[in-house]
Amino acid sequence: MKVLIDLPIYEQILTAIKSLPGVEVMTVAPEEKVRPLPVELIEEVDALLCTFPPENHQDMKALKYVQIASAGFTQLIGQGLEDRGVACCNALGVFDVPIAEWNVAMMVNLARDMRRMLHHQDSGIWDRSKRFQHEIRGSVVGIWGYGGIGRETARLAKAMGMTVHVLSRSGVKPRKDIYNVEGTGDPEGVLPDRVFLSDEKEAFLKGLDFLVLAMPQTGSSEGIVSETELRMMKKEAFLLNPARGPLVQEQALLKALNEGWIAGAALDTHYYYPMPADHPLWKMPNVIITPHISGSSSSPNFLERVYDIFYLNILRLQQAEPLLNELKAADLKSNHK
Repeated sequence: MKVLIDLPIYEQILTAIKSLPGVEVMTVAPEEKVRPLPVELIEEVDALLCTFPPENHQDMKALKYVQIASAGFTQLIGQGLEDRGVACCNALGVFDVPIAEWNVAMMVNLARDMRRMLHHQDSGIWDRSKRFQHEIRGSVVGIWGYGGIGRETARLAKAMGMTVHVLSRSGVKPRKDIYNVEGTGDPEGVLPDRVFLSDEKEAFLKGLDFLVLAMPQTGSSEGIVSETELRMMKKEAFLLNPARGPLVQEQALLKALNEGWIAGAALDTHYYYPMPADHPLWKMPNVIITPHISGSSSSPNFLERVYDIFYLNILRLQQAEPLLNELKAADLKSNHK
């Protein structure tokens, strides 16, 4: 098996891949852009680890498996790889841990009004009000969507004594053939204290102290949190959005925060990149904004986890077993929405 790696080197796992019987490894200087690679280098490659497939991937006549280094896979859509029988896998699971930790950090920060305390520190104000002394133990956190990020958030929340509610279209089930860091998440789907289905949305939202959005942005989920949903929440509840900004309707969120329909929000994903300096969300005292860093390729563990997926999938490929994070052929069609 010939393997080509078009990513920065992670030496420890690269060495493990090279030690596999029958595996020959080649590397190229990585570039985070689509570009052609020499035909003589790629024509006999069986497995490719990359951010973007090469522009001339049609010359990869032996290609069986492509592993990309992102959870999003728009760079694979319409490339025709699935029509050639090439298995395509994404990096789902790589960011579960840091984003779940961001969720917990934001819940603690919001509950204790850390934003105001830091302002007091900068201003030399000594204020020991009870608003700064709340705890999240005993709170109800609602997770809308229950993929890897939702499952790791649930694990951490349970460890901190929180009650976990989940809203999911199809309920909560065990996960198969999806990558997760060992010892994290909820692979068997046993952690939620209560699971709500789509037609139980109002009952789900009304009972929460924290709402965490943990779903992908699709045509059907864009704007899924509107004025209607925000008004269903308690005035003491907080919204956390580490998923995608447009899941929440912008004007509805501004109105909810200004008029006190909810207590506040923590936002890592936004409506504009970068957020304009004059956007009202920046200065709202009940909002924490972070610049889309809850999970990113700058994480010290990012490269190790991407290589780990690739290594495990090479083993599975050799044994003719199902691959981790394999994308459906229908999802890779250019007309897929």
